[in-house]
Amino acid sequence: MENEKKAPIARGPQEGSSVSVMGGTYRTLISGKDTHGAFAAIDMLIPPGSGPGPHAHPDFEECFYVIDGEVEVKSEMGTYVAVKGSYINIPKGGVVHSFKNKTENNAHLLCTVIPAGLEQFFEEVGQPVENGHFLPIPAMNEAFVKHLQQVAQQYGQQVFAPDFLG
Repeated sequence: MENEKKAPIARGPQEGSSVSVMGGTYRTLISGKDTHGAFAAIDMLIPPGSGPGPHAHPDFEECFYVIDGEVEVKSEMGTYVAVKGSYINIPKGGVVHSFKNKTENNAHLLCTVIPAGLEQFFEEVGQPVENGHFLPIPAMNEAFVKHLQQVAQQYGQQVFAPDFLG
């Protein structure tokens, strides 16, 4: 069977579905459905005080490019402040990590996951929202953390208590 040429995929600045996850707005630019599971790309707008808590995913890589603003990235290996122009790679293997916007300005990240699947997790745990709009950060009570842990497990992830990394 010959390789069939496929048309390029283009998304405009407001195209793609957006969900609110942990106070941030995540817009799927390209999903595993578009790439046959090879990768996904997610445009992340992270308001002050927002960002995912400690989590790990041993079977996929997660890469971030900071388009604007800054985030503090924590892992079991230490802390790094990623500013505009920074690139962060979380390799396969399951290192526990998190990031948070500790500034007074929004941060803007481009996230790529290889292989795809994380975007489906975001769609399941997030709430649909218009791109560029923000919902409050959910209360991180025991019931919510337990819910996140159960859903995360279905997508090859582990979610830890908010204070896991100190």
